[in-house]
Amino acid sequence: MSGQVITETVTSKEEGTRLDRWIKRRVQLTQGQVEKLLRTGQIRVDGARAKANTRLSAGMQVRLPILEADAAKPAPGKDAKAAKLSKEDREFLASITLYEDDDMLALNKPAGLAVQGGSGQGRHIDGMLAALSDGKHRPVLVHRLDKDTSGVLLVAKHPAAAARLAELFRSRDMDKVYWAVTVGVPNPPMGQIRCWMVKGVEDEREEDGYRVIDPKARGRRDSDRERMFRSAQGVEGARHAVTDYNVISTAGQRAAWVALKPQTGRMHQLRFHMLEMNTSILGDFKYQCRREVPQGLAPGMHLYARALVIPRQNAKPLKIVAPLPPHMKETFETLGFLEQEAGKDPLAPFL
Repeated sequence: MSGQVITETVTSKEEGTRLDRWIKRRVQLTQGQVEKLLRTGQIRVDGARAKANTRLSAGMQVRLPILEADAAKPAPGKDAKAAKLSKEDREFLASITLYEDDDMLALNKPAGLAVQGGSGQGRHIDGMLAALSDGKHRPVLVHRLDKDTSGVLLVAKHPAAAARLAELFRSRDMDKVYWAVTVGVPNPPMGQIRCWMVKGVEDEREEDGYRVIDPKARGRRDSDRERMFRSAQGVEGARHAVTDYNVISTAGQRAAWVALKPQTGRMHQLRFHMLEMNTSILGDFKYQCRREVPQGLAPGMHLYARALVIPRQNAKPLKIVAPLPPHMKETFETLGFLEQEAGKDPLAPFL
């Protein structure tokens, strides 16, 4: 430390940011160092001591100690990678943009492209977002889609937007509509699915013709075998999941086009709920029912995020709609499904 301090004002775009994250965007410190500076009162907010998880409001004054030269350099973070991104990647992000304003960006994520990095993952959306940085704020993901699920993916351009949009997801004030093609036809054709589900690891052995699920192996790092399965309230790790659904059209009893509106946001929720109806999503090899799969249809997961309906103050809700992905468009044509059957409003199947 140099013994000097500076005071910075929280901007409107930083509204709702955690204090520790706000600090680390400015100085290269570990989480432990940030905690120590807060604990000893060397970092203060509006003259008072604060905790790492304090949420900042616009106009707050944050007192920061000036660090030695080697430590006072701005944290490089992921924004430093922006210069390394190829022109092709930047053009790719532009090509899949559905909507953009000062606060957010909506992308049409293709099936097969991961949202975030991980073991064995190569190119992914999160790794490309640094290219969209304004120099002060790096855009961040507001929610997630499975790698094989396509459709609307929301990105916040600054921390205040991220906090507001994330709260809309948590509070269920934002409507999310998915379309799926299922193996067989859900019965009844419309309704709501409610159940408790828990993350587990699928065992390779079988008992009585069914694969065994081991809930005690949740800590085992094996994403290929990790999945959700039915549980009971009170079981450790169990989460309640709720999905509204409506069958829009059918191809006999072979397949159905289903609109889905999740009320909660659990891992693999829609895929698991369709399996619970004994009508798994076409192309989903992790959650397969025992019905005969229709032949001659396009390969790939037939699930995509059709639309987001985002409430706005003093304005009509913003409706962002993604077009059918190519493989589902091909299947629609094969089975005779017509998009206009769902109506112009993405919420029409649920009204």
